[in-house]
Amino acid sequence: MSSIAFTVNERPVEMLAEPRTSLADFVRDRLDLTGTHLGCEHGVCGACTILLDGVPARSCITYAVACEGAAVTTIEGLDDDEISAELRAAFTREHALQCGYCTPGMLISARDLVLRLPQADEKQIRIGMSGNLCRCTGYVGIVRAIVSVIEQRRNRGIIAQCDGGRKILGPVGSGHGRQSSPDKARSEPLRFDQALPQGRSADIAIADFTPANVLEQHFEVAHPADRVFAAFENVEGVASCLPGVSLAAPVHFGRAEGAIRVKIGPIAATFQGVARAEQDTANKSGRIIGIGADARNRSSTQGEVRYRVRSIDSTNTRVDLSIGYTLKGILAQLGRPALVRGLADRMVAEFASNLDRYLSGTPLAAANASPTELNALSLIFATVRAYVARWFVRDGRGSG
Repeated sequence: MSSIAFTVNERPVEMLAEPRTSLADFVRDRLDLTGTHLGCEHGVCGACTILLDGVPARSCITYAVACEGAAVTTIEGLDDDEISAELRAAFTREHALQCGYCTPGMLISARDLVLRLPQADEKQIRIGMSGNLCRCTGYVGIVRAIVSVIEQRRNRGIIAQCDGGRKILGPVGSGHGRQSSPDKARSEPLRFDQALPQGRSADIAIADFTPANVLEQHFEVAHPADRVFAAFENVEGVASCLPGVSLAAPVHFGRAEGAIRVKIGPIAATFQGVARAEQDTANKSGRIIGIGADARNRSSTQGEVRYRVRSIDSTNTRVDLSIGYTLKGILAQLGRPALVRGLADRMVAEFASNLDRYLSGTPLAAANASPTELNALSLIFATVRAYVARWFVRDGRGSG
């Protein structure tokens, strides 16, 4: 396994990958960016086309480890791109797609032509798109769509870029790589097996990740949904409700620095780290994603909490939680799913109780004075209960 670091859709990513893993498999399987499609897997059909340092590349025949330091852009990263938006509208208008499987690669290659071609030359467009195969459309609508976008942009006075954004001669991606500079350490994302560098929390990139384990939880509070969701906007208030959590500095632009203390039997850990919060007001949902390390126990974690606030009635609200985590180090040996679920149940119950008091204006107890704890006896009982429940389920199926 090799550690690779690059940016994907303008977000820093640092993960382990097998040397043989293709970039297409990496973005699809590890980052859940499934807009990149796999067709021939031989670099012929073009369905897997992505941008590598701004240049179209076949991700199915590009090794992920070869992209160290590169800027990778998938079709998802072009949602807000002006040219891509015009192409999507033109593809719809000109009926340039049918099954749609080749469309992500088509759009990325077409975008490159819109950038580079000085005129809407149909012959040049057909040559430029010849590396993207479609078994449905016959290409007529695709060519018309690209022609229309080029014509509209040139009529608006937008001049073509002959190099299409290329900054260096050579094969695709040859211009990337980390540059040695005094600020190199400040630009690198924090790996989840590293301790938090002192005095640099504002510079640490909190990358998205695919959790190794996911737990689903929910709780209810006797307060209106709008008020509950508004409470989640106050990160300091939410942190005060979480058992074992303390903030080291004021929250700034949705980023927080602090610690969470956990005790499992005789082992206590304090994970120092950083987190960022995002919200979707329209859907009353949000996400908190963080990274932390405990130097004493040589353990580290990445965590993600997705939440959604749902109204039960005018005075009662349900909060759905999806808790994802990846644990590494000594504590990972104790972090079996059944045990972690027990810890999560305890934390969620305490958080719900504290949130209720917070919304009611009742002063909170010293929720953060002591770490969230699971003693060995409760873990044993939880394990036995789970085993007995599974035994009865199997027995019931067998007798049916």
